[in-house]
Amino acid sequence: MKNFLYILIISIFISNCALNKVVKHHGVYNLKKKSEKLEIFETNSNDIIKKLGIPSTKSTFENDIWIYIERKFTSSELRSLGKQKLIINDVLVLELNTKGMLVEKKILSINDMNDLKITDNKTLVLNKKEAFVDTFISSLRKKINDPLGIKKAK
Repeated sequence: MKNFLYILIISIFISNCALNKVVKHHGVYNLKKKSEKLEIFETNSNDIIKKLGIPSTKSTFENDIWIYIERKFTSSELRSLGKQKLIINDVLVLELNTKGMLVEKKILSINDMNDLKITDNKTLVLNKKEAFVDTFISSLRKKINDPLGIKKAK
């Protein structure tokens, strides 16, 4: 009876374990394949919206710049303890002229990401803020000691 109970409990735990990878997707699916269908000086803004949807970000300078993003994360391994691994990180930058025609397209992948190094040096701005606080407190102290400014006049 004990063996049957142990087997039942173990089988319940094993049946609830998922061996498939959990993939979280954000943005436009298959961005690289869809971007290959866009042709420079032939595709307009309406065609882009039909094929890719509304852009993630729009900016207006001399020309319109539309940005589309695709990101995929996975967290499947037990030894990773819930850490997510970045699988795909693609960014499509489209530049449109004033008439709405595609002028330039650039796709950036995960290999184009920059590793930023942060320095441990401290700036002098904090010292200026401390000096400001000191001068403010000292001027406040002077006003408390001489509210009418009589001692200064003499």
